[in-house]
Amino acid sequence: MGKDKEKRKQAAVRKELASVEKQEDKLRRAAGRETVRPWGKLEEKIPQKVKEKLEKAFCKAFSIVFEKGTAIIERSYSRDAIQEDYQVRDFAVQVRGRRKELRNVDSGAHGAGLRNMAVTTAEGIGLGMLGIGLPDIILFIGLLLKGIYETALQYGYAYDTEEERMLILKMMEAALAKGEEWETKNKAVDAWLSGGAMGKVQKQETEEQTERTARMLAMDMLVLKFIQGIPVAGVLGGAGNPIYYRKVMKYVRLKYKKRYLQSLQCH
Repeated sequence: MGKDKEKRKQAAVRKELASVEKQEDKLRRAAGRETVRPWGKLEEKIPQKVKEKLEKAFCKAFSIVFEKGTAIIERSYSRDAIQEDYQVRDFAVQVRGRRKELRNVDSGAHGAGLRNMAVTTAEGIGLGMLGIGLPDIILFIGLLLKGIYETALQYGYAYDTEEERMLILKMMEAALAKGEEWETKNKAVDAWLSGGAMGKVQKQETEEQTERTARMLAMDMLVLKFIQGIPVAGVLGGAGNPIYYRKVMKYVRLKYKKRYLQSLQCH
């Protein structure tokens, strides 16, 4: 009876992994079509000094929130409650092992993402109407990291070791990559997921990756944050927040789901 249950679980895991691969293929094709940013022409019109100011502000804000903001972000959700929820859902997977139980684990992460999406939409558009661009960067990054941290916990993973922080940074960077660069960065993420590349990480390595990830976000969001600094018209810039939130979180959730499913194959 035990062997039959294990076979059923492994069959369900394989089907879910096949579904993940199809979704990854969609992301791959989408990244291939986005070889240039749609507002590249607008970016050329931003004065160089303004561009440099925005990029520095974005990178500094990202670094501060990522390095020192975890304790503050954690006040916005119950880590213990999410971990307990995961344990219940994972127990159901181990006991029954059907696709229904596997999808229940996924639904918990998706539900938290929808709530954060609503908040980042309201925050971005609200500040955009007031012409507030730079302070919004800190709020947006905080909400984005909140979504990632909650997702990690929903799949049974921590987010506060150097190794896990490095993985998070690599996933964020890959999510925004385009063309062939997406392929390269996605393979690097998969190598970490499999455990083959997740060795001991030094703090300096995390700091260097933090800068690369921040610059990737800054390059993509530069024009939107510039527009957001203009009253009323800033609504357009603020409206970009949920677009980027959705893009990053879609990739991150998919990778954590893949990681969780792969861990079930090892048992």
